[in-house]
Amino acid sequence: MSSEPLKIALAGLGTVGGGTASLLSLQADLLEARAGRKLRLTAVSALEAPPGIPLGEASFYADARKMVAEADYDVLVELIGGASGIALEIVKGALAKGKHVVTANKAMIAHHGVELAKLADTLGAQIGFEASVGGGIPIIKSLREGLAGNRVVSVKGILNGTCNYILTTMRAEGRDFADVLAEAQRLGYAEADPSFDIDGVDTAHKLAILASLAFAMPIDLEGVSCEGIRHVSALDIQYADELGYRIKLLGVARQTDKGVEARVYPAMVPLSFPLAHVDGVFNAVVTEGDFVGRTVLEGRGAGARPTASAVVADLVDLARGHVTPMFGLPLSHLKPQPQAPLGEHCSAYYIRLMVRDEPGVFADIAAALRDEQVSMEQIIQRGRDPGGSVPVVMTVHETKESSMQKALARIAALPALSEPPHLIRIEAA
Repeated sequence: MSSEPLKIALAGLGTVGGGTASLLSLQADLLEARAGRKLRLTAVSALEAPPGIPLGEASFYADARKMVAEADYDVLVELIGGASGIALEIVKGALAKGKHVVTANKAMIAHHGVELAKLADTLGAQIGFEASVGGGIPIIKSLREGLAGNRVVSVKGILNGTCNYILTTMRAEGRDFADVLAEAQRLGYAEADPSFDIDGVDTAHKLAILASLAFAMPIDLEGVSCEGIRHVSALDIQYADELGYRIKLLGVARQTDKGVEARVYPAMVPLSFPLAHVDGVFNAVVTEGDFVGRTVLEGRGAGARPTASAVVADLVDLARGHVTPMFGLPLSHLKPQPQAPLGEHCSAYYIRLMVRDEPGVFADIAAALRDEQVSMEQIIQRGRDPGGSVPVVMTVHETKESSMQKALARIAALPALSEPPHLIRIEAA
């Protein structure tokens, strides 16, 4: 291991970039003791240097491309973001020079991770991406190293703090989705265009990365089925409480006998399951391994300090000369796996209907379920409004998704329904 300082070029001085520069400065002695050498910031690039961020004697570049081409560095820390564009360009540029890369860019890894890994392997460089999933939670290292002796059966996680904050606040305050989303935008927890978060795209990127690590397969973002939280209502959350559940947006990847199932969806999580109690902006991941059983990691999923913590963990590994294949195995050992048919997924389900309060409606609903071999577990209706519409909530026993969807289509066609049915999967503990 070299005793020379590890020279770092930092691209991006936003929230995470500023936090990384601050951590490198404030924890310099601790990092040197743990890494066995100094970690020195030698170059930074941003449109401008924000005040109060300790950059020391680092050279400043307004153009990240120019920094990558000209600066003196051993590792590029890319914190600009975006699946492609300048972020991908400078990462490829650094790798082409044989420089290591550390990034928090989950979109880039989800879309281009295998391509970048091949380039890094060819040129003898390393790519660290701990900060791309789960903020400060060391889930990449856990899957890649800590669970190396296990065949991972499943990974389930709350991977988006914005959605978790919205769902937690809806439950705590009894407010509707649109109202809480607007507040989250005012507070800076949600973007002006929140679709990336609330439609599950951010979670899908992260889940694709975790599935690759868990199941020794190339990243398959196209294979991730994605459903967001726009349709979750305050009424759903109220009924979930009553039934003994919490509603969470989950990323779930499972190894099945028909392939890998990777899905993002809002789910009713039983109170006995660890993810039910993860609230606010926190993230958590539950893994199941054949030897270790269940492991649970929980922590802050975003923000300057937690994400910087993960970035610097990768830098310490590089400073030590710790070499690990990007996806836990050599690329030649990663094997594509078939996508498990989504219709084969078995689950219990919660269904919310708005129906006209008139005789015979329950009989028609029961017939639709019966015809698709779906077994009802319980039904809740409160209040009467003869001739008007009332909410009806049902849960059904575990059944195939294909059967449930066919039954739901039959129910949706009933003339007594005043709006489309709403379905939420019930996750097993």
